Amino acid sequence: MAKHATLDEYLAALPAAQQEIADRLRSLIDAALPGTGALWHGHPVWSLGAAPGKNPVCYLKAYTGHVAFGFWRGQDLTDPSGRLENGARRMAGLKLRTPADIDPDLVSDWLHQARNLEQSNDN
Repeated sequence: MAKHATLDEYLAALPAAQQEIADRLRSLIDAALPGTGALWHGHPVWSLGAAPGKNPVCYLKAYTGHVAFGFWRGQDLTDPSGRLENGARRMAGLKLRTPADIDPDLVSDWLHQARNLEQSNDN
């Protein structure tokens, strides 16, 4: 994927199917973490700190066949669905191939949990 200067440019450059996934995710993310999205290391990241990547909460990244969506402290989240897959360190995420893969209630719950975990880190 080409380099982009802003989160909006990154999302606008996605193929239509991935753009629909990303747009749905972004509306859920922005509701939980308003005004915190930026590009960091070439893909969208939502953080609570003063700069991109400072106290990161979640990310999305487009690949050829899916959009990866995950959390820096995803392994610390309660996930009764079992959909989050563990990654490096404390990260966990999932691969979204269609907009139907997004469960808005589940994603919103994860976002609120992740935000609360990161906020408790600052205290």
